[in-house]
Amino acid sequence: MKRLKRWLHLGHRWLGIATGLFVVAWFASGLVMLAVGFPSLTAAERVAASGPLRLESVRLTPQEALERSGSPRFPARLTLAMRGAEPAYWITQADGRRQALSAATGLSFPPLTAERAAALAATHPLARGVTDLGTVTRDQWTVTARYDPLRPFRRVGLGDAAGTELYLSVATGELALDTTRAERMWNWAGAVTHWIYLTPLRARAGLWQDVVLWISGLALAGGLSGYALGVVRLMRGRLTPYRGIAAWHHLAGVAGGLVVVTFLLSGWLSMNPRGWFGPRGPDAAMRAAYAGQAAPVFPAGLADLARAPAGPVALDFAWIGGRPLVVATGPDGAAPCCGTALTSEAVVAAAGAMLPGAALRSVTRLDAPDAYWYDRHGAPLLPVLRLAFDDPAGTWFHLDPATGVILGRTDRSGRANRWLFDALHTLDAGPLAQSPAARLTAIVALSALGLVISASGVVLGWRRLRRHA
Repeated sequence: MKRLKRWLHLGHRWLGIATGLFVVAWFASGLVMLAVGFPSLTAAERVAASGPLRLESVRLTPQEALERSGSPRFPARLTLAMRGAEPAYWITQADGRRQALSAATGLSFPPLTAERAAALAATHPLARGVTDLGTVTRDQWTVTARYDPLRPFRRVGLGDAAGTELYLSVATGELALDTTRAERMWNWAGAVTHWIYLTPLRARAGLWQDVVLWISGLALAGGLSGYALGVVRLMRGRLTPYRGIAAWHHLAGVAGGLVVVTFLLSGWLSMNPRGWFGPRGPDAAMRAAYAGQAAPVFPAGLADLARAPAGPVALDFAWIGGRPLVVATGPDGAAPCCGTALTSEAVVAAAGAMLPGAALRSVTRLDAPDAYWYDRHGAPLLPVLRLAFDDPAGTWFHLDPATGVILGRTDRSGRANRWLFDALHTLDAGPLAQSPAARLTAIVALSALGLVISASGVVLGWRRLRRHA
């Protein structure tokens, strides 16, 4: 026991010295992230940035757009929406490649110049004094791989009071991202610090994952050893044998050491070490089976498009279970249109093909959020259909019964991760999940306790290093 305690002491001391500043930064930056999230282009922002679809200017049918795209298969997404003042077909191929064709002329758009980018940005409702800020291939806000098919970008400032900047794909003119001055400033103290999101490191996804796993893993070992030592000391009968900062560190560690451990453990698990947790979306084969139509054809003509309701900003063309579907998206949401219709029965029948070797065990319609269908940032889309299969992984799919969109996929490992990460890291479970104010209060209080523990540990570590020096 003496030898074990000595190793616990040495491990806690030197692991704390090595990782203490990271733990302080994680607790402090987590508090910032409660107020300001990482920049992203939400569906609502995309709709707000798009002008009403001018169907009277459309001369190209979806079928003609598919033929001009040259794809041997139906694309992952085919959308008709405005590109500035001109309607365009936006095509996303199965491998992620993007194309944009003029719906008026059928021609591909030339690469964006500064003048064309400024003209596109000027149609944004927030535009005041548009300024071209040059091209960028990868920066702090477009560092992740999901932006790869759209690179490079032309960055344009809108000149509004919020300091909004747009990222437009040079190849297609597609709006990929918008950021504000406050988001850019606060995220250096928030998400960039919390996720160790330095651009050169994050651009190499494998290396970044290893770095975060090792740092958080060592910090977790330091936290576990410290918590064990703190409890052992407390069991000797005295409240604490220490004084000053050391007493603060000991008592706060006993009171909140479990908070530090669960925070570090859930953060470590969020990196999905060794792929323990399954994917959150269907793969290409599942999407193709759900569509039930692989050929690059679509029957809607110009007369069909003219039947769209007034005011949509986009029309999406898709196949579900071998049936063509046109979905109109506008400020009030999305719904089938143009003579096509969709029923919940058709959605369920099409979804059964996604796992051909498994039987559909149950279909549940959710009209209210539950433990596995929720949104920490607002109300989730409702109603949704939950389809549970009897495959070895216990796969669930969530689908929108109105539009047929596959909203998510989860298996047993993903549902375990919901508790191991969300419940431990964000306290999004139980009564706290139903009360955002109480949940926020609890996070702030526990983070403050974690800051006391980690900051006092850094002070003690600094004193130890000075004595050694």
